[in-house]
Amino acid sequence: MKAMVIPRFGGPDVFEQRDVETPTPGPGEILIRVLATSVNPVDAKIRAAGAWAGIKPPAILGYDAAGVVEQVGPGVTEFHVGDDVFYTPEIFGNQFGTYAQYEPVPATIVAKKPSALSYVDAAAVPLAGGTAWEAIVRRLQIRPGETVLIHGGAGGVGSFAVQIAKAAGARVLATAGPDNQRTLRELGADVPIDYHSQDFAEIALRETGGAGVDAVFDTVGGEFVAKSCAVTRHFGRLATILAPHGDFSQAYIRNQTIYGVFLTRERKRLEEMSRLLERKQIRPLIDAEWPLERVADAHRRLDSGHGRGKIVLRVE
Repeated sequence: MKAMVIPRFGGPDVFEQRDVETPTPGPGEILIRVLATSVNPVDAKIRAAGAWAGIKPPAILGYDAAGVVEQVGPGVTEFHVGDDVFYTPEIFGNQFGTYAQYEPVPATIVAKKPSALSYVDAAAVPLAGGTAWEAIVRRLQIRPGETVLIHGGAGGVGSFAVQIAKAAGARVLATAGPDNQRTLRELGADVPIDYHSQDFAEIALRETGGAGVDAVFDTVGGEFVAKSCAVTRHFGRLATILAPHGDFSQAYIRNQTIYGVFLTRERKRLEEMSRLLERKQIRPLIDAEWPLERVADAHRRLDSGHGRGKIVLRVE
């Protein structure tokens, strides 16, 4: 099979197209013919120095996919050859990612692809959408009428978070750069905030009459969580997908709860999201659609830190 392989850790140029042996599914696994995959910031981190994730080059990266069941391993009864599916595979210790024509994965982490989505759209959903779902629905438990502040609302995870929070009935304040203010509105944000020229803290307090937002979801990192504690109400909730830094004394004084969010793999979450995807209440924000051979270009975009939504790679 064709695959984009990293023979060593390094920059985007390390990728090599190779012909490698097509894997065989083991007990409880299914072999997926990958038709589309997408890139995520964690891909670039592992490409640069992935020993922390238990990756040993040569390796195939990639942690999002949509495709077709090619082969069913022993003990699998819920899937059949030809089923359309989507999933995000394990990161730690996984030498066979989705930058390839085929991948064997445990059947328990795979879900039927929503019929309303193309393979390209479906490949943009599992990791980023699942992370947003985990934060907004399961950790922060956003309820109708609440006000939520989302940092990085035009990014891969943030764009899903804005839509999921709106679907939950929340009022959404979201930050992004000046070029993505229109995107925030199109995603459903009630109050777009240009973090280059506006003070999100001032706006959050103004929009809540000084009481503070009910919840915050951070996809940016740095001191955004610490600075958000002062504009989150007493007993409010905050969640982040990156290690936070700064002074958290306000969280203690205000009896706030801070959640770290690192996605675990499971079918149930994908099935829960599929209901909103089928009803088109949430949709992936696609920044670019390229062939798999352009994975290096996709990683250069990741390294720039200026992405918008997701980059999807077609696997021919």
